[in-house]
Amino acid sequence: MPFIEWDEKYSVNVKEIDEQHKGLFQMMNDLNDAVAAGKAQEIIDATVHKMIEYAKVHFTTEEKYMTKFNYHDYPVHKAEHDKFSIKVMEMNGRLKAGVYIMSTEIARLLKDWLTNHILVTDKKYSAYFNENGLI
Repeated sequence: MPFIEWDEKYSVNVKEIDEQHKGLFQMMNDLNDAVAAGKAQEIIDATVHKMIEYAKVHFTTEEKYMTKFNYHDYPVHKAEHDKFSIKVMEMNGRLKAGVYIMSTEIARLLKDWLTNHILVTDKKYSAYFNENGLI
């Protein structure tokens, strides 16, 4: 059973972005499954790399639409993206330096992103994107 399941409350009513967000749920569930199986450390590196790739692809997608539609809150939103990216790159640097990273640190970051960024910050652009024809 998944640790956290996609629910329509997370939807921003833009299919492309919702599909990308679902990838975060999968990362969280994969990490939880690994923890439950006693294999968390085996997937830490892969999870951090997935988070880096997610940030590149997903943030580029959102920011493209924000600039295209002249979204008023773009600078604040981009700053949140940058903050997340910095945290993930710091984790990656620590891994490369041989520093142990706990699965709970990654889980906290992902959970915070799901509950605070998607449910609060991303929801702010939902209607605006829809009004500009993006669904």
